[in-house]
Amino acid sequence: MDIFFDRVLRANLDEKFRWNIPVLVSGLSSRIFNLQTISRAKKVGEEHYDVGNDLYQKMLDKRMTYTCAYWDRDAKSLDKAQEDKLELTCRKIGLRKGDNVLDIGGGWGSFAGFAAENYGANVKAITISKEQAKLGRELTKQFSGVEIALQDYRDVKGKFDNVVSLGMFEHVGVKNYRKYMEKVSEVLEDDGLFLLHTIGNNVSRTITDPWILKYIFPNSMLPSQKQIAEAVEGIFIEEDSHNLSTNYDRTLMEWHKNISNSWDELNKDHKKYGKKFQRMWDYYLLSCAGTFRSRKVQLWQKVFSKKGVREGYK
Repeated sequence: MDIFFDRVLRANLDEKFRWNIPVLVSGLSSRIFNLQTISRAKKVGEEHYDVGNDLYQKMLDKRMTYTCAYWDRDAKSLDKAQEDKLELTCRKIGLRKGDNVLDIGGGWGSFAGFAAENYGANVKAITISKEQAKLGRELTKQFSGVEIALQDYRDVKGKFDNVVSLGMFEHVGVKNYRKYMEKVSEVLEDDGLFLLHTIGNNVSRTITDPWILKYIFPNSMLPSQKQIAEAVEGIFIEEDSHNLSTNYDRTLMEWHKNISNSWDELNKDHKKYGKKFQRMWDYYLLSCAGTFRSRKVQLWQKVFSKKGVREGYK
């Protein structure tokens, strides 16, 4: 299936059949309504991230990092590739011992745990998933400087030395991009750095694949470079941009391999997920792998400062 989607997308066949009623409804709804209000934002937590911690424990690495791994340092395993990504993130923000960091969309606390364990940082990781927060607190309980909070980014108060957001901006929505950046600026110290890690579109659209919206990520939307630039204009200075998109193809294939080997165990006592769910999950992981392989979508890590790094960003 991943090969099929790669070939279809590289041949631009998706452009030929792009305009149909579900696609038009998706695009118009995103333009007219704010689909990612505080109340609506909880939907993706309930329908995707709360689907079952046992599922994600079988699919992901040992730290439960549900974002693109970093294979460019020749990692031989998913565990190592994810630790390399977390290390890369820490280096990009110049993380130091005792720093207070906000992790927007902190999931099960993978970054928070890594930063506390390896850098002695204090991290507040926020999520809108009850199941993520519950297991994340258990996984990071040995670190006194880690807090896993069930909280929307719009409700965060206080000041932080650095802010990171790994794989959450896809749930913000175009009507909230500017407010999101304003909130990050509000809680970020003047000399701090903000790292944004997000999947992105090659062109500016408000349209999302209707299948993804229905079955996987309700109310999701991929930003473009232009949309991000407009959102940060006058708020942040972009210090660095790094395209890691080829790493996501391999990450998704590793996740698919892990979960494919685990369905029997997951359904051992009763069919909690079942064949229909398995086919849906296969379609999700493999179609996304093919999409990244075709280079139709990207994965960016961008580093922003509020006033510019005086000596230049390194």
